[in-house]
Amino acid sequence: MKIVNIEPGHYEQLAVIYLEGIATGHATFQTTAPGWTAWDESHLPHSRLAAFIDKEMSGWAALSPVSSRCVYAGVGEVSIYIAADFRGKGIGKALLKALITESEAHGLWTLQSGVFPENTASIKLHEDCGFRQIGYREKIGKMAGVWRDNILLERRSKTVGL
Repeated sequence: MKIVNIEPGHYEQLAVIYLEGIATGHATFQTTAPGWTAWDESHLPHSRLAAFIDKEMSGWAALSPVSSRCVYAGVGEVSIYIAADFRGKGIGKALLKALITESEAHGLWTLQSGVFPENTASIKLHEDCGFRQIGYREKIGKMAGVWRDNILLERRSKTVGL
């Protein structure tokens, strides 16, 4: 496996993986994958990683800002998606660890992630990488007319922002 920075040319494969995550019904409130420009504008310019096995993208991880306020400049929201054929093979852990390293290299002190309680694999992945559950957001949003809960996880850097 090779982990590289996401480039615009990777977006077609990234969108396919994103749509596979959407199809599970437990990855995101989103119902469609945005185009490259919208995706690019909604994520930080750094800390965008893709895992490849041979020439096939097996997963991706990226950070979004949590706020436009300058006091939150060191806080990023994690997105991580693994292709259906590659789930359960350690790719998520490798990507999330690399994302943590990349985020700290860019001065981020806190990473957070909102995960549906049904997505137990994602919760375990985050916890295995040093995230802790800090909250439970009941009925935070509707999906297909049904209220969904969300578990808020957070990882505080041990090297940045001390």
